[in-house]
Amino acid sequence: MTIPASASAQTLPATSPVEPDRQAPGFYRYKVGDLLITAVNDGVGRRPIDGFIRNAELDDVQGALDAAFLPRDNITIPFTTLVIDRGGKLTLIDTGNGDSGAPTSGLWMANFRAAGFDPAAVETVVISHFHGDHINGLRLKDGTAVFPSAEVLVPEAEWAFWMDDAKMAAAPDGMKGAFQNVRRVFGPIAGDVKQFKADSEVVPNVTAVAAYGHTPGHTVFAVTAGEGRLMVMSDTTNHPALFVRNPEWQAIFDMDGDMARETRKRLLDMAASEKMQVAFYHAPFPATGHIARDGDGFAFVPVAWSPII
Repeated sequence: MTIPASASAQTLPATSPVEPDRQAPGFYRYKVGDLLITAVNDGVGRRPIDGFIRNAELDDVQGALDAAFLPRDNITIPFTTLVIDRGGKLTLIDTGNGDSGAPTSGLWMANFRAAGFDPAAVETVVISHFHGDHINGLRLKDGTAVFPSAEVLVPEAEWAFWMDDAKMAAAPDGMKGAFQNVRRVFGPIAGDVKQFKADSEVVPNVTAVAAYGHTPGHTVFAVTAGEGRLMVMSDTTNHPALFVRNPEWQAIFDMDGDMARETRKRLLDMAASEKMQVAFYHAPFPATGHIARDGDGFAFVPVAWSPII
């Protein structure tokens, strides 16, 4: 029997109009042991490449971009947070840009909800460091707390630096805005924020690891469950095509460039030696994979996309 086209069409589910300038929702799930990890994308930022790396010639930087088939004159920087689901208990690592980022960012909440999450259900927010693209998702510009029920956990060394009034007063003018933003985000909850030390378990299955240099208290996280291991690299590198390939290079965001370089080399070497899965904040989505040795540097090998978890 032949079904008329009109009748057949009536049996199909309705679909939403396609937005030709948007991708599908930016979330991706994978397992670490029995933990369910969801990477949630917050869009991207773009910066001119000239001056982006302090200690490399522009020709060398553009050569690295050419080798990665990326544009020569600017760099696109993705933002990816992680949600760790421990049997329904949700922990968020970093929060994205909120409504304070570039026009090409600010996609986090839509992607978070598309993944089936409710911000009111987040129990714990763990912060790696206090740069705006990691903390601004905690509080909107109008002062609204985005995760009203969550406990907020921050590195002790990071809090000590950014909340020090004397350090803010002595900071160059170009940094004062960052100090002010930290106070905007954390000031209303300063008495409730919990500080953690390096090498401590911040929540079950998640241990803080000191990774200083990018900022004074910059922290990465070792996630372990059974045989599963994931190193959440935070801002140990910016875009891997530049800083995994060339761990000696220093980004303009690295507050102590020499320390950041040594931290980067140490963590990349550890990830390569131990064959640990890694998750980056600024890698192309879904921003997870492994580190391989490659000449004098390393290479980021992204995971193969899987339709099943």
